[in-house]
Amino acid sequence: MVGAWTRICALCFGMVGASQVPLRLETSNDWSVELSTAWNVLGPFPIHAREQHYISPSFPLNLTKPIDYTATWPSSYADGGRVSWSTIISSSDGNLQVSFPNIRWKSLRDTEGWAALQHHAVLRTTLTVYPPKSLKDTSDTPNTPNLRVHLVQGSYFTVLPIENHTNISPRWYAGDIYAIERSLPHIVQLPVPPSLSSPTTYEIFVAGDYEIRLFGDPHVRGSEIPVQSIQLKVDIENAVPSVIRESSQDVVCDFVEGFAFGNALGVGVRSASGWWTVEGVEIAPESSGYFSLELARDTRIAPTQTRIIPLRISQFKPFYDTQLRFTLTLVSKTRTLVDIVLNIKQISQWTDSTFSTIQGTYFYAISMPTAFLAIPPQHENQGAPKPPILALHGAGVDIFGQSLWADSFSRMVHSWIVLPSGRTSWGLDWHGPSAADAWGSLDALVSIINDNPTWSKWSLSTNSPAIIMGHSNGGQGAWYLASRYPDRTLAVVPAAAYIKSQSYVPLTLSRSARYIDPALNAILESSLTPDNNDLFMSNLVNMPVLAIHGGEDENVPVWHSRELISILQTWDTNASAMFYEDPGKPHWYPTVLNNDRVQSFVDDVIESAESLKARSKSFTLTVAIPAESGSLHGWRIESLDIPGRIARLMIHSTDDGKVFVTSSNVRAFSVNLATFSLSSLSVDNARVDFPHDLGDTLYMKAVEPKIWKALNEPNRVQSSGRMQAIISTKAPISLVIPDEHHSQELSIALRIAHDLHTYHRLDCAIIQSSEVFTSGILNEGNVVVVGNGAAEQLRNTAFELKNPTPEQPLSVPGTGILFLHPHPMNKDAKMLLLQSTDAIGLEKAARLFPVRTGVAVPDWIIVGPDSDRMGAAGIFSAGVWSSGWTWNEPMSWKY
Repeated sequence: MVGAWTRICALCFGMVGASQVPLRLETSNDWSVELSTAWNVLGPFPIHAREQHYISPSFPLNLTKPIDYTATWPSSYADGGRVSWSTIISSSDGNLQVSFPNIRWKSLRDTEGWAALQHHAVLRTTLTVYPPKSLKDTSDTPNTPNLRVHLVQGSYFTVLPIENHTNISPRWYAGDIYAIERSLPHIVQLPVPPSLSSPTTYEIFVAGDYEIRLFGDPHVRGSEIPVQSIQLKVDIENAVPSVIRESSQDVVCDFVEGFAFGNALGVGVRSASGWWTVEGVEIAPESSGYFSLELARDTRIAPTQTRIIPLRISQFKPFYDTQLRFTLTLVSKTRTLVDIVLNIKQISQWTDSTFSTIQGTYFYAISMPTAFLAIPPQHENQGAPKPPILALHGAGVDIFGQSLWADSFSRMVHSWIVLPSGRTSWGLDWHGPSAADAWGSLDALVSIINDNPTWSKWSLSTNSPAIIMGHSNGGQGAWYLASRYPDRTLAVVPAAAYIKSQSYVPLTLSRSARYIDPALNAILESSLTPDNNDLFMSNLVNMPVLAIHGGEDENVPVWHSRELISILQTWDTNASAMFYEDPGKPHWYPTVLNNDRVQSFVDDVIESAESLKARSKSFTLTVAIPAESGSLHGWRIESLDIPGRIARLMIHSTDDGKVFVTSSNVRAFSVNLATFSLSSLSVDNARVDFPHDLGDTLYMKAVEPKIWKALNEPNRVQSSGRMQAIISTKAPISLVIPDEHHSQELSIALRIAHDLHTYHRLDCAIIQSSEVFTSGILNEGNVVVVGNGAAEQLRNTAFELKNPTPEQPLSVPGTGILFLHPHPMNKDAKMLLLQSTDAIGLEKAARLFPVRTGVAVPDWIIVGPDSDRMGAAGIFSAGVWSSGWTWNEPMSWKY
């Protein structure tokens, strides 16, 4: 579970006002910058995981007012109930070790457990920008430089002028809180231009938030004191080419005996300035006889944005070179050519005794180049292909940069092992786009193998169910995928898995909870329901399960696996579930999934795959969001009566094919008759008549509550339910900004694009509102509309914002508005509008954009200025749409 925290350095504390030791990060005849190593620190304050997305990152400070560094602030963590400022000194490479040794942490955790260690702090230091030494006079005035700021394992940062920043709305940039591999810095525009003749000093504020998942239990280090290990690097981007290669973002497949193991290549490119469109690609002459390359889509890059240019491979014959050369043509006001050299890893064809783990690629969501790993079987098929293994890594495990995960498996005799990335090493905890990537990687491997005659002896069956395995966060993901897509899962082996985020570290010390209406809190927490694995155990009662946990797991307590097995066996005492607690073992050990017990279980499942299709006479299908769940024994819930609440189908069948169904909160469902045959059907104690020549699928809909009718056409699957749905897209996400006066809106769009790329490798196109109905890309994927002006084109759709009146909350300064919305042109896509009363409100809305799991935001929300200090209690109104995108009274709350 714990991410990339492996090193804790000694603390260096001083008094407030200690001498400022500058850290010069870059010096030249160009612009340069110094970052002070002396930091002011205020904290700690209780907070639960992810609550920082509601509370102001500078809490308890208001940065639009002068700061009193002699003041104290209330905090229930401190003796006497108040905390004051202190000073720490960072290391020369920008590392900060933030802790509060005067807090009696043991006393707090004795009663509150890990929840007591979660805390927030605000950090402040200065940076100084120096003009070029060679600048003679104003005629030599260069363009105002941008900063390159990389905050690792901090929540947010902002840069403000040292003086007169009370009139400036802070722009908060998300840090790389997970320390994700190959992440890029933010390109930050200075809030006011620096002086051309003398140094200019700015303040930089950082929100530091301790989460157990990120920093771990201090007991592991033999300490009671939690330590935030944060790194901040700042430099200046001086004169550079208008288009910059970001080779760390490239996506390249391996070549097996000269054949590309995939059809996708990705090239990282950043615009240093200006809007650039990738117009074409030309392969080098020495490679043109082997394959062709074409752009998978038109790609426009906004100023300072990084995008991965998608290229499709069409191969004619084996290619054995170790480098692939081609040229990209980009057009702005001028035309530029960018020469690309990609290093190719050539590997030999696997044999019975030798193999290499293979990196394959495919296009996620139409055009996003995505890599995965595959371990080939020892032997070719003997008869029908055997089911594959889908292996999900833990949080912070970079499967491409380190071999630890791939080395954790022995080759199977006839089954492929697929190791998806989940988009990144953290992804979305194997939910949403991470879950889609897991299935997409498996489907890609099937296509790669089956499309190349050279590998036909190792082919896989299309749509074959998989055995899902995983460790830690991947173990939780194995529970998730198996219980949400049971008909795609043959068996599941979760190791060291946690149940859900609220069980891992409880939300008991939530600041918001001290002020919030419980009815509102229930609506917000419905956003977490789809991720709560314990609620979906009914879907696994007929599935073979082997849960494994180290008896001395210091990271995910062993009771999590015990509890999930207990829940499963409560649903059905005869459930095919086994639990093995490995005595004395820690969270991770190399043989956790590579041992005789696991191998024997997997072998038995593979050999008895056909007989595993047997099912109980009675079973229950549980669903929270239909678009995020598949079928169970052919039955699928497609629409809820009251979205935001759990839905269930209780199904009982007799030997002669009579089926009796009881529904709970279901508006529409279907059953695949090729999977589940029936002679008669009764739903909610009423017989349902249906023609017997329907084909493969029977579709049912409630025309009135509990009154059912068979349909002649498919139901529309409900896709709303929480804000997080916006990042489950079928194509690049379009970020729409106003045509003019869009400085803040463009900044927010760039920040969202940066964060989605960092956390999920999701591609975003930034377009202007006048292009909304002319841009072809808008017809494909989800759309995010940033700002009020950009929404003008959408006033003719199902949701409309009217001019506020003085008595309405929308007239309150500092109010942010987010709501999901049906896409005006594509029924399979969604739209999110980010709007506000002012600049401060728009920043507030942007911080609630759902990049991480555990951020409780339903379909729509209006959040006011009190959220800065009261968190979610500062919400004016929130709710979940009905299945038809209309008002849902039971799941709506108004101030």
